[in-house]
Amino acid sequence: MFDKTISLYKSAYGGIPRKVWLLATVLLINRAGAMVIPFLTLYLTTQLHFSLEQAGIVMTVYGVGSILGALLGGKLSDTIGFHPVQFWSLVLHGGMFVVLGQMHTFVQFAGAVFVLGLVGDAFRPANFAAVAHYSDAGSRLRSYSLLRLASNLGWAVGPAVGGMIAYLSYDLLFYFDATSCLLAALLLKLFLRPGKTADSIVHKAPGTGSVTSAYRDKLYLFFILLVAFNAVCLFQMFNIVPVYLKTVVRMPENLIGLAISFNGVIIALVEMILVFKLENRRANEYYICIGALFMGLAYIVFNFFPPVAAVAFIHIVLFSIAEMLTLPFMNNIWIHRAQAHNRGQYAALYTVAFSAATILAPTLGAFGVENFGYGKWWYAVGGISMLTFIGFYWLLVRKSFSRTAETPAQPAPGAILAQEA
Repeated sequence: MFDKTISLYKSAYGGIPRKVWLLATVLLINRAGAMVIPFLTLYLTTQLHFSLEQAGIVMTVYGVGSILGALLGGKLSDTIGFHPVQFWSLVLHGGMFVVLGQMHTFVQFAGAVFVLGLVGDAFRPANFAAVAHYSDAGSRLRSYSLLRLASNLGWAVGPAVGGMIAYLSYDLLFYFDATSCLLAALLLKLFLRPGKTADSIVHKAPGTGSVTSAYRDKLYLFFILLVAFNAVCLFQMFNIVPVYLKTVVRMPENLIGLAISFNGVIIALVEMILVFKLENRRANEYYICIGALFMGLAYIVFNFFPPVAAVAFIHIVLFSIAEMLTLPFMNNIWIHRAQAHNRGQYAALYTVAFSAATILAPTLGAFGVENFGYGKWWYAVGGISMLTFIGFYWLLVRKSFSRTAETPAQPAPGAILAQEA
């Protein structure tokens, strides 16, 4: 049994290019220091004494900066290349964490967090384009999952350590994040320098008959809208859930950090094997649909259980299943729509979906909780998840734009969950 498990992991990780492993290492170090963001709403409300509404506005400003940063990063990736964009994003991001830790008023913090989002999210489309460049068709989905694994391993370490540090002093969190960004930039510079030929070089657009702009791909734009609403639900776990666990469930910061880290542990152990087993068996949208249902269920369980610490871990398990069935296959969709010359555009729009969600998620969450209470808000998140399920299912049965000719026919609507079981 043990030998079979080891063999399965070897098969799942085999064939991934060396440079993708290096990218994953850079991302792991960067994410391991990602201690501020999961606790930012908590920091603003408990340390700087902002209202939950003010904290929501700050996160909205952060999201606006992230959107502009993603668009800028995508544009620059297609013009000057993905390597310099990644490097300078990491360097500037590290510097802004130090600046952010010195801000104390609402206006100061909002201004600094805007720049933080701007320089930080320029990294993501460049990073996506780099993975697409360094991998081939046979390893691309697992390459993206490897980077998600690195990111989630970092999340497994970051929030747990961050919760302990926050329990002692929030100020140290900003310096830890800054250090991780600068260390990741150094490793990128030393071990992933652009080559003399194709690395980080911009590709020219093909002739007529090809889609030259992601902004004119209407079906992809609808997909991006669905991704954004799914991400609104996703980000509740990092914005509203920590406050709920602190104020309603009465969990201390170190236990909240441990619960969030449990998400990273689950994904680190399971996602690569899951992707390896599911890859090319059905259309990407098929698994995304099921993930959307689990996403809604993850929040509704808060209304089904008493406010005790165990409910946080039940939420995390369901949330992790949802995440593993949505994000890897969403990645696979955008990269198959993109071409070499416009990967930055497609990656930028995909990043914008998540950046927009950083605006909507805390704003809607804060408004919903303050006006209707947590219980009704969890039901509302479940409703949003159901809407995304309907949208992705429409793509699956009528306009499955990522499906290849070899993809098997899909079952009837009522058979999805039954066949998976």
